[in-house]
Amino acid sequence: MTEKSAAADIAARIEEFNAGRLPDMLQRKYAALRSEPFRFLRGTCHLFYEDLPPDWALRRAPLAWLCGDLHLENFGTFKGDNRLVYFDLNDFDEACLGAVTLDVLRLAVSILLGMKSCGVNGPESIALCQVMLGAYGAALAEGKAKWVDRDIASGLIGELFESLKCRSRKDFIAARIEGKNEHRRLKLDGKRYMAVDGAHRQKVLDFMAALAAAQAAPDFYRVIDVAQRIAGTGSLGVERYAILVEGKGSPEGNYLLDLKAAMPSALASVSGASQPAWASEAVRVVSLQKRVQAQPMAFLREVLMDGKPFILRALQPTEDRVNLDAWGGKLRHLESLVATMGQLSAWGHLRGSGRQGSAIADDLVAFGADSAWIAPLLASAVEQAKKVETDWQTFCASGLGK
Repeated sequence: MTEKSAAADIAARIEEFNAGRLPDMLQRKYAALRSEPFRFLRGTCHLFYEDLPPDWALRRAPLAWLCGDLHLENFGTFKGDNRLVYFDLNDFDEACLGAVTLDVLRLAVSILLGMKSCGVNGPESIALCQVMLGAYGAALAEGKAKWVDRDIASGLIGELFESLKCRSRKDFIAARIEGKNEHRRLKLDGKRYMAVDGAHRQKVLDFMAALAAAQAAPDFYRVIDVAQRIAGTGSLGVERYAILVEGKGSPEGNYLLDLKAAMPSALASVSGASQPAWASEAVRVVSLQKRVQAQPMAFLREVLMDGKPFILRALQPTEDRVNLDAWGGKLRHLESLVATMGQLSAWGHLRGSGRQGSAIADDLVAFGADSAWIAPLLASAVEQAKKVETDWQTFCASGLGK
């Protein structure tokens, strides 16, 4: 295949996958994909899995309920529905049943690409992958699902928890709105929020009115304003709204909700595992998020709007990610971080064991205890990282979205 035809092939596949998405947001997504290989990896989950050889030996690993899009920036802090704050996996749009190695491979590739963006050299990135894989295997072999909260967090994660202490919902909301009293509106800054047209606004208002009517405290869901929400990379262009609601009383008790369309998993059709017949894509995402996380995010639920599946949850001041640039040239800070990510991945896999086709815990324990898979998986990660960089260069050369 010539360089020109390769560019056309990558561009055509990306364009086809994103067909039907909101045009203005799609242009933002294409610009994000051009920015760096790590961002390209985040936004092209479908390419990553479609191009993985179907005879890849490590597909024969035990089946588990996967995050499906496991990478450095899909870990973060959030308040659970028990009102405690956790550091955990936080994105399950691609969640499905598959070999545990699929999740771990994608995380390893994200370390190789993401750490490069932070100034970590190649040998150091490979060493970090080895740390993560070792921590994953050890946590799996232990066979007990644990969690990370404020009391046990250390290093960069501990610093993140420390920064959350001074955050309040009042300040969180105030930074995102303008006007006072009955004139309060979401700030359309083009970074977090954009204007929503009248038809879509009315659709959201009608949905929220119906939702409120079915609640014990309907006034909580009274809508003050609606905007189009800008967030993520892979999901840019998917129908998504930020909704400012009355909450526990204006102005200090207002809440922000996130309402996002649920799309099919890019991994499910190529994972090689038979998937359950979920009632909807939103049911899949919410069910697996609740299954895999130590505690699910507050307000998390699946809903239908205009007959289509959406995911509704609260936006929180405690929701944040580790600042990777804060490693300060000290590799031990990153080693601690990726080790925790490996452990969290294993604990999530253990929580979902023995359900709807996933391997029982004993099989996962045995896999984790046998380190023979680590070296070939690391070799595959290095190979796949190179492919992502090549695909990124090819995409940039295609001119798509310029």
